[in-house]
Amino acid sequence: MPTSPRINDLTGNQASFAAWLKLEEGAVCSHYEAPTPVQLKHCFGVELEGSTQTELWPGHLGAFLLRPDGTADGSPSMEVMPGVFGLLPFWAKDRKFSRHTYNARTETVADKPSFRDAWRHARHCIIPAVAIYEPDWRSGKAVPTRISRVDGELMGIAGLWDRWKSPEGEVVYSYTMLTVNADDHPLMKNYHRPEDEKRMVVILPKGLYAEWLSATAANSREFLKRFPADRLIAV
Repeated sequence: MPTSPRINDLTGNQASFAAWLKLEEGAVCSHYEAPTPVQLKHCFGVELEGSTQTELWPGHLGAFLLRPDGTADGSPSMEVMPGVFGLLPFWAKDRKFSRHTYNARTETVADKPSFRDAWRHARHCIIPAVAIYEPDWRSGKAVPTRISRVDGELMGIAGLWDRWKSPEGEVVYSYTMLTVNADDHPLMKNYHRPEDEKRMVVILPKGLYAEWLSATAANSREFLKRFPADRLIAV
């Protein structure tokens, strides 16, 4: 398994508040809390071999779920893989490119060079998360805010994945989170700078996990909806 990459020394415990704000400018989720192996198995019924990080920043190694190749009747509907947070298209020069590709706007994902191949081939994935973090500027200062599901269940965030081969020949998996406009979302409109567009990641209802992973490119947009505000809590 590849070791966790570091981007400008941004590690889960060492990332400075200023660096986090810089990443968040014009973006959505650059920091999230990933589940433990026990939580992952309980919610999704899958076991991850090896270790990943639980405090995730762009370029870190996390877990994502995808449909197994050649799925047949009776086989698992999903499998878990370790991957870099931030999608690496085949033409990326190095892993640092993931710092720019951890979010994919649903309005432009089909056309952006970084994402269009994964979108065209319906490389759908689910990123499991305990919580995401967004800056609340309503007080005039950025206050890091933890957002999770009210019921305590894991979030299943819709994403795209890809394979990338490093200059040394190593095959690396990576993923990105899909985002939608949230200007009038009762909860998520409160985050990021007042002058910025409000956005949120696509959180899938649990009953649609299997359908999202197997959906065709033509049907992908049917799943790209905003999660209800009353089913989220911010602290």
